[in-house]
Amino acid sequence: MAPDISNILPRVLIVSRRTVRKNKFVDFVGEYHMDLIVRYGAAPVIVPRVSGIDKLLESFEPIHGVLLCEGEDIDPSLYDADLSGISTEELEEIKRSHASDTAIDREKDSIELRLVKLCLERNIPYLGICRGSQILNVACGGTLYQDIGSELSKNNNNKSGPGNLQPHHVLHMDYGDYDGHRHPIQVVQDTPLHQWFKDSMTEDEMEIQVNSYHHQGVKRLAQRFVPMAFAPDGLIEGFYDPEAHNPEEGKFIMGLQFHPERMQDQDTGEFDYPGCSFAYQEFVKAVIAYKKKLNGLTDAPKRIISIKLDQDVEKKRKTIVRSFSVAGISGHERMSVKKSELEAGAEFLQANIVLSLQEENRLKQMGATVRNASEYMEKLMNEDKETLAKAIIHKMSIEQLSDLVSFYHKMGQICSEAMQMKLTSFTDEFNTTVI
Repeated sequence: MAPDISNILPRVLIVSRRTVRKNKFVDFVGEYHMDLIVRYGAAPVIVPRVSGIDKLLESFEPIHGVLLCEGEDIDPSLYDADLSGISTEELEEIKRSHASDTAIDREKDSIELRLVKLCLERNIPYLGICRGSQILNVACGGTLYQDIGSELSKNNNNKSGPGNLQPHHVLHMDYGDYDGHRHPIQVVQDTPLHQWFKDSMTEDEMEIQVNSYHHQGVKRLAQRFVPMAFAPDGLIEGFYDPEAHNPEEGKFIMGLQFHPERMQDQDTGEFDYPGCSFAYQEFVKAVIAYKKKLNGLTDAPKRIISIKLDQDVEKKRKTIVRSFSVAGISGHERMSVKKSELEAGAEFLQANIVLSLQEENRLKQMGATVRNASEYMEKLMNEDKETLAKAIIHKMSIEQLSDLVSFYHKMGQICSEAMQMKLTSFTDEFNTTVI
């Protein structure tokens, strides 16, 4: 007996990191992340960092949330990296000082960028910690400091920080006190981070002490995001998308540069602040809500099928079914087919949707194969309109493009549901006729 999917925990994808142990590669994910995901009611699913996985992400469906965390430096060719202020000698010194981080992992970059873009397209809840926040910013058009110690200290000589305060040098990586090191951050009022840590701050001092394990960070924040915290040197330590933040409705897109999951006592497990676990708690809350919303969409066709269609809709349905059927006729029999009988199917296929394997097989059974679809393709192709559309889209901002992708993805889901209803109805009618 198949399990009731409504009782299965929502799935949160986490991409592993590669290391070497006993002369062989092994993949791992920090246990603190997974412990908090499980604690608040979701199931962590590890996506292995192996070649080709970026082409197989559909195999990890359904995806209810994505958590991306630590890892190597992101390939600077993926964003507008400015190395003009760093000398060759400084670059070599950076590689020596941060050898474990500067070895770029393009396979991990590829997998995680695909997942980030999938989250943005489908509005899947996303939480980025450390590198996970950086790749979120890069995916949305932002840039990174190649090395905070080399770049930010130079840039701050003649600049003021948030609130016109003179920026101060901050040690963002202390290998001698790796887990114990802390530095202050200034929390922005009326942000999620403020809500989580407000009981640990005062109105006069909106400050908390956080850990730090990074030598890179956000340089130019992508347009869609709003900062939630700054380090004394001006570095952004947290950001979120206010238009996509409502955990109760399954909306959550956020990046944190520090590691709240590791801000705890090694012996007792007690967090530095009660708010440290809230990022994971609210993220999982959004994941659970997103799963419920997704299940509602999956169940929709079954409910729609039970509704009796009126005569006009029923007539249109039969016309489209007939159109798909005659598309499979070949040879001299095709000569007797009226062009009008093909037009209904052509209009139906104008919706730009992605078919499941089951839907594709059903269409093939009805004759709407690629080989017999020339009439449809000729009708749909219009080079002038395509050229004009491309010109308009190239002028759109990243935020506008992201909204557009989300809109068409939602339309695709609706069209897919409608198609499932039509195909199921046709199959039932066909089986009834045969019997």
